[in-house]
Amino acid sequence: MVNNSRTTFRTMLQTEPLSLCYITQKGYEKKRAKLLARYIPLIQGVDPSLQAENRVSGSSQATATGVKQQKSRSNNSRDERFRSDVHTEAVQAALAKYKERKMPMPSKRRSVLVHSSVETYTPPDTSSASEDEGSLRRQGRITSTPFQSHSNVEPWLNRVIQGSSTSSSASSTSSHPGGKPAAASNTATVTAAATVLADLMVASVRGVPRGYNSSILETADGVPVNSRVSSKIQQLLNTLKRPKRPPLKEFFVDDFEELLEVQQPDPNQPKPEGNQMNVLKGEPLGMVTNWPPSLLAALQRWGTTQPKAPCLTALDTTGKAIYTLTYGKLWSRSLKLAYTLLNRLTTKNEPLLKPGDRVALVFPNSDPVMFMVAFYGCLLAELIPVPIEVPLTRKDAGSQQIGFLLGSCGVTLALTTDACQKGLPKAQTGEVVTFKGWPRLMWFVIDGKHLAKPAKDWHPQVRDASAEIAYIEYKTSKEGSTVGITVSHASMLAHCHALTQACGYSEAETLTNVLDFKRDAGLWHGVLTSVMNRMHVISIPYALMKVNPLSWIQKVCLYKARVAVVKSRDMHWSLLAQRDQRDVSLSSLRMLLVADGANPWSISSCDAFLNVFQSRGLRPEVICPCASSSEALTVAIRRPPELGGPPPGKAVLSMNCLSFGVIRVDTEEKLSVLTVQDVGQIMPGANVCVVKVDGTPYLCKADEVGEICVNSGATGMAYFGLLGITKNVFEAIPVTAAGVPVSDQPFTRTGLLGFVGPDYLVFVVGKLDGLMTVSGRRHNADDVVATALAVEPMKFVYRGRIAVFSVTVLHDDRIVLVAEQRPDASEEDSFQWMSRVLQAVDSIHQVGVYCLALVPANTLPKAPLGGIHISETKQRFLEGALHPCNVLMCPHTCVTNLPKPRQKQPDVGPASMIVGNLVAGKRIAQASGRDVTQLEDNDQARKFLYLADVLQWRAQTTPDHPLFLLLNSKGTVASSASCIQLHKRAERVAVALLEKGRLNVGDHVALVYPPGVDLIATFYGCLYAGCIPITVRPPHPQNLATTLPTVKMIVEVSKSACILTTQAIMKLLKSKEAAAAVDIKTWPTILDTDDMPKKKLAGIFRPASPDMLAYLDFSVSTTGILAGVKMSHAATSALCRSIKLQCELYPSRQIAICLDPYCGLGFALWCLCSVYSGHQSILVPPLELESNVSVWLSAVSQYKVRVTFCSYSVMEMCTKGLGTQTDILRVINLSCVRTCMVVAEERPRITLTQSFSKLFKDLGLSARAVSTTFGCRVNVAICLQGTAGPDPTTVYVDMRALRHDRVRLVERGSPHSLPLMESGKILPGVKVIIAHTETKGPLGDSHLGEIWVSSPHNATGYYTVYGEEALHADHFTARLSFGDTQTIWARTGYLGFLRRTELTDASGERHDALYVVGSLDETLELRGMRYHPIDIETSVIRAHKSIAECAVFTWTNLLVVVVELEGSEQEALDLVALVTNVVLEEHYLIVGVVVIVDPGVIPINSRGEKQRMHLRDGFLADQLDPIYVAYNM
Repeated sequence: MVNNSRTTFRTMLQTEPLSLCYITQKGYEKKRAKLLARYIPLIQGVDPSLQAENRVSGSSQATATGVKQQKSRSNNSRDERFRSDVHTEAVQAALAKYKERKMPMPSKRRSVLVHSSVETYTPPDTSSASEDEGSLRRQGRITSTPFQSHSNVEPWLNRVIQGSSTSSSASSTSSHPGGKPAAASNTATVTAAATVLADLMVASVRGVPRGYNSSILETADGVPVNSRVSSKIQQLLNTLKRPKRPPLKEFFVDDFEELLEVQQPDPNQPKPEGNQMNVLKGEPLGMVTNWPPSLLAALQRWGTTQPKAPCLTALDTTGKAIYTLTYGKLWSRSLKLAYTLLNRLTTKNEPLLKPGDRVALVFPNSDPVMFMVAFYGCLLAELIPVPIEVPLTRKDAGSQQIGFLLGSCGVTLALTTDACQKGLPKAQTGEVVTFKGWPRLMWFVIDGKHLAKPAKDWHPQVRDASAEIAYIEYKTSKEGSTVGITVSHASMLAHCHALTQACGYSEAETLTNVLDFKRDAGLWHGVLTSVMNRMHVISIPYALMKVNPLSWIQKVCLYKARVAVVKSRDMHWSLLAQRDQRDVSLSSLRMLLVADGANPWSISSCDAFLNVFQSRGLRPEVICPCASSSEALTVAIRRPPELGGPPPGKAVLSMNCLSFGVIRVDTEEKLSVLTVQDVGQIMPGANVCVVKVDGTPYLCKADEVGEICVNSGATGMAYFGLLGITKNVFEAIPVTAAGVPVSDQPFTRTGLLGFVGPDYLVFVVGKLDGLMTVSGRRHNADDVVATALAVEPMKFVYRGRIAVFSVTVLHDDRIVLVAEQRPDASEEDSFQWMSRVLQAVDSIHQVGVYCLALVPANTLPKAPLGGIHISETKQRFLEGALHPCNVLMCPHTCVTNLPKPRQKQPDVGPASMIVGNLVAGKRIAQASGRDVTQLEDNDQARKFLYLADVLQWRAQTTPDHPLFLLLNSKGTVASSASCIQLHKRAERVAVALLEKGRLNVGDHVALVYPPGVDLIATFYGCLYAGCIPITVRPPHPQNLATTLPTVKMIVEVSKSACILTTQAIMKLLKSKEAAAAVDIKTWPTILDTDDMPKKKLAGIFRPASPDMLAYLDFSVSTTGILAGVKMSHAATSALCRSIKLQCELYPSRQIAICLDPYCGLGFALWCLCSVYSGHQSILVPPLELESNVSVWLSAVSQYKVRVTFCSYSVMEMCTKGLGTQTDILRVINLSCVRTCMVVAEERPRITLTQSFSKLFKDLGLSARAVSTTFGCRVNVAICLQGTAGPDPTTVYVDMRALRHDRVRLVERGSPHSLPLMESGKILPGVKVIIAHTETKGPLGDSHLGEIWVSSPHNATGYYTVYGEEALHADHFTARLSFGDTQTIWARTGYLGFLRRTELTDASGERHDALYVVGSLDETLELRGMRYHPIDIETSVIRAHKSIAECAVFTWTNLLVVVVELEGSEQEALDLVALVTNVVLEEHYLIVGVVVIVDPGVIPINSRGEKQRMHLRDGFLADQLDPIYVAYNM
């Protein structure tokens, strides 16, 4: 024993992760006691944890209490236990094994916390839980122990277990449709398992987690961050503890197909070893003298010979018998109805119905009498009844599918009662509304006054049972689709015969039926077989059971019923209420049929029920579980001994082996076992076999779980109208391993998973509908429900309502668990419960839960008679319409089939890549625009090196030529400037600078102006005075706190000696509000240029050389870095020249510009190009679109502009804002536009440009007109479509290859394809090459690399880079590491590739297209691959209609997704799972954190680009005020 326990102990230490910290003596004892607990021999009746405690602390007090407690418990008459497979103690023990893992708790906005239920307390109405929860609370004495106790697990084989470990509330009871309350305390201890996560609960929803005393936390990168969010991320990282990934390497040899990991079967997994089973034959159907030839013949016989015999007694909700239907009445009323249906219902003088038509029966559960009349009336009229539920609202769960069934059955008539018809929702006309998805129905009320007396000569034909359809029973499949199962007259008769024989029914017996009489066992026993045998049925309505769960037992007692048909939940409910009744007796019962005996929790219902009611006359052999399926009807019933049944069986099976489909009796009393009871023997006259679940129906081995198949005359015939699946299910031909059919008769698949045990007893371990196959192992949804219920359900789950289903994500099933939480549950309760459920399921089923969601009480869709509508719940989950109030996702633990991270192949150098490319015939990726020297149209370029000279020359030669028109929001000209006006204003500015500002040549001047002519004039004024201008966007008066610091920073970083601005802005810069945001005392000289004296400038400054600085261009990059670049006079002129040549700009041209004039190409087009080329610029400030969205396009139309420029944000405003304004659009004509260019520094936004083109196509906008430009900090204009040259091309690339820096072209619409549009034509004089980001070697055109550019208008360098001082000199002076090592290039910091297209350019050469993929700084390096945020964001935005915008970034190797919710806050948590799913599916990445925020939180710069780094900083500093933050485990 000692050696053995030592080895086990050692292996345990290896499996149990010890926390990485120093352990105190007390902690050591605790750990040791915990680990040794199960190996120390147990003292009888004492919890092992207590012994350990006695050993540690020497306290004997507890033992005594424990024994005393047990005594007091045993006299108690009932065992409050109602759990099946996974007993509460197993779960408690499993939880106790877990060490405390710090998990970050999600954070929520307060408004989301008060997310109360729809109707917090409704009358009990679901199958699930205890209705009288209060009656279960029992006081237990509590003494705390210093460690977590292990439960006292006793052998479970073939007996009910009496003991149970306690949970943290001395008695925690649980409930379920058929589950048992967890027991009251049998020892005086309290498991500390409940507190497993209590320490790490965040004290308040917005507080730092306990356990962190300092407010500064070090992140995984060693960066100290003072914030709550980062501490949570740190906790999350600690729970994941994944090794850090090696950095991205230079070259990879890899296959493009990132193959997902295929789970390799475990060589040690259990395999079936038994012999192949044989077909099991049931006893033959006995010959009965004078057995009726059909069910209708039986009805006719009893109706005419025994008219006074009672057939059915209906009860009201108080339990009073309100009506007893006799056989005579049933016969006469059915005749009347049959006659009326066939003869009195007409349309256009034709009978409405003919024999064989289908008729819907819509009757409430409280009216069995009318239902029975309607059912038999239809049979007599040779119509086919289709019983369905009463649709209460237009949006009932599953109601649409019922409508589909009615439509496919061709139903036109619905029978109902007067009361029911009055309760249905009505349209304005007073008619019953047509429910969603339903066909148009005629409603016919069958109350007596509407029925006609049959004519004297009319007699229905009572035929012998035939193969014609008798009735159609509906069934909802796992996916939620509803099918109709047809049952023939012959099957119906045979089934009644088989049930009569199996249950030993005799004439005039009394039967109590609690089930739904419209379908399943309720119909078979309570409506069909009862009439066959002239039995008296007492029908207990569901509404009565809700009010008085004991009612069925009282009726059994009152009517001395011999048989009762119930479900486990009915037994459970009566257990909870039985104290009120001392005088009931169940001695009259000879059979208590448990219709859902095949459920995993039915066994404990049966045991607990027997335990309590044995003293009230219930004999153990009376309990008869049975198994049935909609397709095969009754499959097996346990018979009492007097009917020849063998003794009942019970099996304790290993859950692990079951998940591999193998049966192993578990004798080791492990935690993960499933206890099942038999469901008796197969039906008389049936043959049964068990076949493999998937593929060909091979017979299973004796110790293998498979699907039970039945061949008999008493099964359903087909799915109505669905031939394909009918063949598969109703005409299966089982074959032996050699492929030989076992029978020439077809078998029907039952959908039940099970095996045949000793004594030929059938055992069912699950249903095909609840089967979830995760990584090749099978799990049953019901088993997982039972485990979750064992975790303190009474404290937490509202009425035991839990739904478990699987969703397919990344080619595997993932388990989702949804529970309704009690209205009074706190955040911490819910988080703790969720964490413990995860651990319990992991421990007992060895499978991870992918998503755990809690919804408010009463919000899950319900099935008609209580219970949860699983398929509808799943549908809502997938559509994002579940509205949970708490979510916990665990993709990190569940998703094990991700592709392997990309690994480096070390031996391939850059030179060999080039050689490889050349050998493969791939060209080196380089391209250039036209040669400038051959394109000079006049000698202006040589004559004027400086823009100041050009302006003076134009002022002399064409003084009145208008250069600029500035439009306001009304579309009228606010101001304009001709050549001479601009020249004179510039002179006045220069004078003011030199005289008032006392500036020297070379001083820097900040120009803080709104977009307008002043800005342009002051710019030239600076050039005239020899100063260096810097254009700065003015602060926003309503938002000084965020916009003013940027202005201040640019002024300081650019070392400006003076600020030129307007009077209004000058006041703003010195205002009190400004003082709150920045230090206003440190502004340099501020001059306003509103009214300057008209003085003549002595002389205009002329630079000494063209390489002197002309202006500084400052801009904030998307990564939040403020960078100013230096533009020399030569570069400025070269830039203007290239744009002039590309766009063919002359003085006679007009162009319209709707851009911000502060940096980049926007500034050049606004301030420089018109002066250089002499064309007229129509200026539309983008701000004006906020008050009139059509101003830009109206101007384009009015001035018949051929070339226009805009930004993405302008295009988006027009697309969103003008789509509906048809009156404005009538007057706009865009047929004049030859090219409309979007100025951008990013990948072209294809969807936006396409929707813009589509929207304005009808206004004459040519599909070819819209294109994009590309520029960046080192060169503001690299590509620009221009007016000549081929149209921009679009290619589709494989997104997976792109992650490996490869470019693989694919067909449009192929999976993982990403459309990329060319960024315009390369400008004249510009050369582009694609270089490797790390080796700096040239790349072939099938590789993604950094775009390098060489051109006369490159900027000459950074002036300063604020925010990243070490920003690299080689951005402007890079050389290739081999190949052409002479050329000086500038590195753009953007990834892209070049492709030679089939098109020819102006020079007749093949055209090279440049495709920009994204900024290198923005890329995310995850799993060894390179991801572009925009691709992940595009997927996320598609995931749900309420996602308005999305931004992603990484933090300590975790992917963080921030989502803007455009909808109600209750939708916030729906998004967590959808976002996680879509990123896994499309990008093979696990999202670490999902942050849901309000619209407008994601910062966007003036160019319409997302500022992801700003967002990241805001998130880590806890400034986003998120609606919800989910930390995925």
